[in-house]
Amino acid sequence: MIANDFTMQNEMRRAFAMLSGKWKLEIMWLLHQRVHRFGELRKAIPGITQHMLTAQLRELEADGLVTRTVFAEVPPRVDYAMTAKAYALRPTMDALATWWAEHGSPGS
Repeated sequence: MIANDFTMQNEMRRAFAMLSGKWKLEIMWLLHQRVHRFGELRKAIPGITQHMLTAQLRELEADGLVTRTVFAEVPPRVDYAMTAKAYALRPTMDALATWWAEHGSPGS
């Protein structure tokens, strides 16, 4: 393996590690559509618990993929949105969806 292949392999491993998590891609896909509030995300993702959604959003925020904006209102309002870093993943997400549609089914 040449040095460039090794570097690419490590970069891909780090990228997949950042995006891994049962719900992260689904959360990101929803946030690519528009800004969401916590409750909207929870309703849009069947089966996700409040605890897991909180954990996944915190990880995405720590990785610089999601912003969390708190508004001083009663009741408090919190909006979640994608960062420019995350929007740069859109072509990759589209390509993965296309790949899965073509090759993801068992027996294909």
